[in-house]
Amino acid sequence: MKRSVIWVLLLLSSLVSASIAGYWLATVQMKKEQLPDASPVNNKHKVLYYRNPMGLADTSPVPKKDSMGMDYTPVYADNIATDSAIANTAETERKILYYRNPMGLPDTSPVPKQDSMGMDYTPVYADEQVATGQVKISTDKVQKLGVRTEQATLRKLVNTVRAVGQFQIDEQRLATVTAKFEGYIENLYVNATGQPVKRGQPLMQVYSPELVSAQEEYLIALNGRKSLKNGTEESLSGVDLLAESALKRLRNWDISDAQLQRLQKDGKATHTLTLYSPANGFVLEKTAVQGMRFMPGEPLFKIADLSTIWLLADVFEQDLALVHVGQTVNISVDAYPNKALSGKVAYIYPTISPETRTAKVRIELANSGGILRPDMYASMQLMSGHNSKVLAVPDSAIIDSGTRQIVLIQLAEGLFEPREIKVGMHSDGYTEVLEGLGEGETVVVRANFLIDAESNLKAALGSFGEHQTKRQATATSSSNTAPATNHEGH
Repeated sequence: MKRSVIWVLLLLSSLVSASIAGYWLATVQMKKEQLPDASPVNNKHKVLYYRNPMGLADTSPVPKKDSMGMDYTPVYADNIATDSAIANTAETERKILYYRNPMGLPDTSPVPKQDSMGMDYTPVYADEQVATGQVKISTDKVQKLGVRTEQATLRKLVNTVRAVGQFQIDEQRLATVTAKFEGYIENLYVNATGQPVKRGQPLMQVYSPELVSAQEEYLIALNGRKSLKNGTEESLSGVDLLAESALKRLRNWDISDAQLQRLQKDGKATHTLTLYSPANGFVLEKTAVQGMRFMPGEPLFKIADLSTIWLLADVFEQDLALVHVGQTVNISVDAYPNKALSGKVAYIYPTISPETRTAKVRIELANSGGILRPDMYASMQLMSGHNSKVLAVPDSAIIDSGTRQIVLIQLAEGLFEPREIKVGMHSDGYTEVLEGLGEGETVVVRANFLIDAESNLKAALGSFGEHQTKRQATATSSSNTAPATNHEGH
């Protein structure tokens, strides 16, 4: 019995061992099938190292995980070979002309080198070179700079000149009433300042002893001519000369022909003389007073015709070139804001005020109804410009150095060229181009200063490179021609 039990246990133990051995053999076979084939083709997939899955500068020779539990990415040998081949091909196809300073300084080198800070010089390739004076910028950089362009087009430019001024009396319509003899005012018919008068209207009646004496002399000469009509020629000539002298004196005193005819007709000297208004208008000044004595040349009335009035506008000196005689001017006054007024430029005064830097411009306009008064303030607006369209570009397109004006022309996508132009008038954000640009050409209107700065930098680098090449050539030539020194035997 005991021996049977032992045989059963041995049999069971053998079965368990056989099962374990079979499982182990099956597992080993599966692993062998999963292992990569050690053929020459699979050798290319050899893992060189493992790199950080987040792209950080961290590698490992064996598989590992980062702090977040992510597996490092394997880098295979065939990937490195492919990248190197592509890079070598690209480098071979792109010819390096020279190396430039990484900080943008005017320093170049024909071979790779580093600056004082250990930074590698940047290679400049042949396909990056453009014609002299041009600058090439990548599309990505153009977008980052915010470059904006616009075509040069024909447009009508109009400048608006604005100024303020005061109304003044038309000096050509101003009259002063005076007497050329001494006398007294017997009767004053116009006795208020501001009173309207008409041409030929009686102003006052005056008495003058000199005037009465001159009339009597003239009458005596006339009567003597009549009484001596049968006299000798010599006597008649003397009387005529006396009469003419008296008549001339009366006319010099502004005695009218009508008054002289009445004197001749009545044959009697009048003790008073009426003075009349010489023009239509208003009495601006009146010194005449009833019964006063006046002297020759003393102003008694000042009369102004206000049917036409002047506006003296103060125009700034920078706007004077836009103002011309004959131009139409729009005028507005605070007293009549809804009334449209207009006049014409009649005269531009030849002097400038040193305090305000303005010049007086005279504008003549009709004063219908007399609503405009002397010394009233007014604003004027004058439109000046070309009658036809002119070539113009936005003001922002022009880089003004003070001595010349430059625009940047877009020749192609990312390719620009600075060009000097001559400019004319400015209006509403645009400038007239007189020379240097054609219709339809595209100019940079935004970020042009940045492109111009790069253009100047490249020009400086190119100039420096040329000088350096010449200097190296000179040094090489000098070394070749220098006499050799024999040091043998030392």
